[in-house]
Amino acid sequence: MTTNTIKLLDVVALTVDLPQYNLWRGQVGTIVETLAEGAAFEVEFSDRNGRTYESLGLRPEQIMVLHFEPILPDASTEMVTA
Repeated sequence: MTTNTIKLLDVVALTVDLPQYNLWRGQVGTIVETLAEGAAFEVEFSDRNGRTYESLGLRPEQIMVLHFEPILPDASTEMVTA
């Protein structure tokens, strides 16, 4: 799996279940704020009508950036093994 630097307004998906918030692995949200100098991110989860149903701070390992175009390998891509 590859990861890139997470940026403001990136579309992300949860990689873990968060039952205390009724959020489950695979749910999609948007990065709306960088917290603790990139150690965490505020992620907003909205319905199809754009209404926010949850917003919370998450660590980078709890989310993955979604890509809508092919990704070309480059020096800024970091390999992560699970």
